[in-house]
Amino acid sequence: MKEINLTTKIAVYSYSELTAEDKKLTSMAKEATKRAYSPYSHFNVGVALLLDNGEILTGANQENAAFSSGTCAERSVIYYAGANYPGVPFKKLVIAAWTDGDFVQTPISPCGHCRQAILEYDTIGGKRIEIILCGRDEVYVLDSIKALMPLSFVEF
Repeated sequence: MKEINLTTKIAVYSYSELTAEDKKLTSMAKEATKRAYSPYSHFNVGVALLLDNGEILTGANQENAAFSSGTCAERSVIYYAGANYPGVPFKKLVIAAWTDGDFVQTPISPCGHCRQAILEYDTIGGKRIEIILCGRDEVYVLDSIKALMPLSFVEF
């Protein structure tokens, strides 16, 4: 038998240690949580997406009583970017979450559906998308979505 060990490198920062650009993106992601529609889960997720051309887009989760009809914040913004900025690679994706009257203490990561969608844009854009996960006290920075999907599925 052969064994393979997979590791994920996550840089952990305090908000004060972030670059000016990352602070701006983090603030925009947190602000986007206010635009979430989450009457069922009461879990608001906001994202900020920095495109390679300098444009910054935001998105928020949108729920629906038919739960599978809702859309995560990450997919709402990346599909919008893909439709409106075709061919423009994504540079950074910042994710923040708010629940029970405050931002989550520990950063959250994208769900499996979103991870796969981000991976596809990472692949077709030809450049790694830096992932920044915001918690109340710490910020996790990953150099690519592949850090969260070491055995990822890419068909093309």
